[in-house]
Amino acid sequence: MAKRSTLFIRILEGKNLPVKDITGSSDPYCIVRIDNEAIIRTATIWKTLSPFWGEEYNVHLPPSFRNVSFYVLDEDSLSRDDVIGKVSISKEVLTAKPQGIDGWVNLTEIDPDEEVQGEIHLKVSVLGKGDSPKILRCQVFEARDLAKKDRNGASDPFVRVSYNGKTHDTAVVKKSCYPRWNESFEFELDEVSADTPLSVEVWDWDLVSKNDFLGRVLFNINRLQSAQQEEGWFRLGPDKPKHSQHEGTLGSLRLKLMLRDETVLPSNHYQPLLELLCQSVGTHLNGNFPDLMMLIDETTTAESRQEVASNLIKLFLGQGLVKEYLDVLFKLELDKTGEPNTLFRSNSLASKSMESFLKVAGMQYLHRLLGPTINRIFEEKKYVELDPNKVELKEAGCAGLHRVQTEADVIQQSTAHLQSYLSELLHAIIQSATYCPASLCHTFRQLYQRVQERFPEKEYRKVKFIAVTSFLCLRFISPAIMSPKLFHLREKHADARTSRTLLLLAKATQTIGNLDTLACFSKEPWMVPLQPAIQQGITQLKDFITRLVSCDDREDLSTQTRMSLQYGSMEKEGFLFLYRTKDKCMLMTSPFKKYYVTLSKDALSYARAQHSKKSSFIALPKIRAVEKVEEKSFGSANVMQIISEENGQMETLYLDCKSVNELNQWLSALRKACIHNTNTMSSYHPGIYKGDKWSCCHQKDKADTGCDKTRHGVTLQEWYDPLDPDLESQLIFRHLIGVRQAMREKYLEKIELHEKDFLADEERLDGVTRFFKVLQDLQDTHLAVEEEAERSRNKNFLLELQT
Repeated sequence: MAKRSTLFIRILEGKNLPVKDITGSSDPYCIVRIDNEAIIRTATIWKTLSPFWGEEYNVHLPPSFRNVSFYVLDEDSLSRDDVIGKVSISKEVLTAKPQGIDGWVNLTEIDPDEEVQGEIHLKVSVLGKGDSPKILRCQVFEARDLAKKDRNGASDPFVRVSYNGKTHDTAVVKKSCYPRWNESFEFELDEVSADTPLSVEVWDWDLVSKNDFLGRVLFNINRLQSAQQEEGWFRLGPDKPKHSQHEGTLGSLRLKLMLRDETVLPSNHYQPLLELLCQSVGTHLNGNFPDLMMLIDETTTAESRQEVASNLIKLFLGQGLVKEYLDVLFKLELDKTGEPNTLFRSNSLASKSMESFLKVAGMQYLHRLLGPTINRIFEEKKYVELDPNKVELKEAGCAGLHRVQTEADVIQQSTAHLQSYLSELLHAIIQSATYCPASLCHTFRQLYQRVQERFPEKEYRKVKFIAVTSFLCLRFISPAIMSPKLFHLREKHADARTSRTLLLLAKATQTIGNLDTLACFSKEPWMVPLQPAIQQGITQLKDFITRLVSCDDREDLSTQTRMSLQYGSMEKEGFLFLYRTKDKCMLMTSPFKKYYVTLSKDALSYARAQHSKKSSFIALPKIRAVEKVEEKSFGSANVMQIISEENGQMETLYLDCKSVNELNQWLSALRKACIHNTNTMSSYHPGIYKGDKWSCCHQKDKADTGCDKTRHGVTLQEWYDPLDPDLESQLIFRHLIGVRQAMREKYLEKIELHEKDFLADEERLDGVTRFFKVLQDLQDTHLAVEEEAERSRNKNFLLELQT
């Protein structure tokens, strides 16, 4: 049994942000932190007080996380970025709203005394027995992960211990967020003032300015006398919150958050449900509609359809039955469709499942297909506009040395630019028939054939092509052109000029995908200059689809799908700056060199060029830890370290990433790839060993075990994540329990309508009956597990009260 926590995050937009630049505007972006650890940075939206981001993330979290915070900052190229405000939401608030949080939330002022983090290792004890005076002793050992308050990326921490009007300070440890003090202080215990707490505060010492507060821990004396002593790592808390003077004046964020805590049972508990789902899409049904899939299709609401489709796609991918699953949905959709022009245009379970399948199986294909054209548009930054009502001559510039461009000049040049981009894109699409993944080819052929069988009439001869293009062009290629960042084609959103070019190119691609120029030009007549290119594109696209659906069927799709998507999907690659050191030797002045790094299912390898022979590699089973490095170590906040063991010797590879997003993508990918490693480290050094000591905690022993605990819990969920059959089964089970009553009512309706068919087919009737029994058995198991967990929590609570 395992506990899984997943947080869905959607950062939509902001409004009424304060002005931070002399231009009368701001350049806002968001940083998302989980318990003070930055995991996401949105794109910067330039020159606006009402930014739109529209970014979505799924984050896997340890169940022990406390809160998620959104910091809005103004990017400055010459000075440090200005902090505008933040939104902080605790785990308790998220748990109390299982339906999620969706709406506008006001930004609040950031109080330095509230921005605390880290833990401190203490031992507090009461000495003395009987009538003799009792002594209160506080031993201060060390702290870890303290907030960085100085410009050097560290702090100069000391501890202040206070009790009953008396105060003692430890020594100051310079330039460390992982200080060790090993000092002890004693106070005479006042039996009369038992309500007076023992206060342990951590401060950052400053020579010139006021000391900065780093956090505090308070101990109840009554409880301490009962227990005699308390020892361990204590999380630092904030000072008393101050009332914000800027409440409601810093603007607001529109967010959507949903926390899912799942208790995942061992695989054998899901096996009966999994078998029934697989049988419902099996080929042995001889063309009869599977009742179970029909019931799921008809009872899944619009709000949950995307999530259910994604979960089912991953589940059937793991079973090698994704082709059969999609085929069942195609048949169900075609059976309900009487008008061919509306086929697959709604957000049905079939449409959402096909979208999810394209993202899982076709993302690398999409990048190879669109990458060159998208990069060219971003680099050229041409002014492109076809709509006369939107042409801005000042944006277009001059036609020559002495002549200002006219509106006709702008439209003529824009047409030429768009024709060039469209021609390049169509050429790439045609060439992609040779490298389109086999799973996509098979699925498109299956769809093509099903539509042809359903609408064989001559007047509907285009429908089978449109069915393919409705997914390939309208739901996959065009959305990626309009928002390349959301499909990981670019690191940042496009500026206004580039966005307009992308939008016009996406419109042209959609028109080609619709195989109908008349409808487009009647709505937007200013697109007419592109008609020759679009008409030629329609012919080329139909030829491409004919080639695509004629792919060879000799390859076993089930085996190919299972292997390529469950294992090969974890691959990640790209240029990074690397430095490798054996046994933490002294670092050179400029240690990093540029390499092309590749993460496969077996190893992390790297070479000087993308296609050259790999110069070195680390076998994944030998990796002991994958962690971040302190900013002060290399002067960069985006450095990570991979600690591995080779022939009994520890080696460390440092990777310098371009941004916090790239850093966390590599951290996530490596942690997922090494999730089953044994002998992983429980602690590590976030600093480097330079000179004769560790930069983080100043220890001089190279072999020191580490001053901070390793973190394996926070990872970003991506489409290319390895499949987790138990989790997907649990997510499907949770959905089915929610719609069980609706499914039962729908099933009874069908029995009434087709009573003779059902009574004549006992196996069919028995299958759905078994399905409801399997759901009930699984629910009973979950209830038993939760009751046992509750009893265990109560028992621990009683033991704590007794002590």
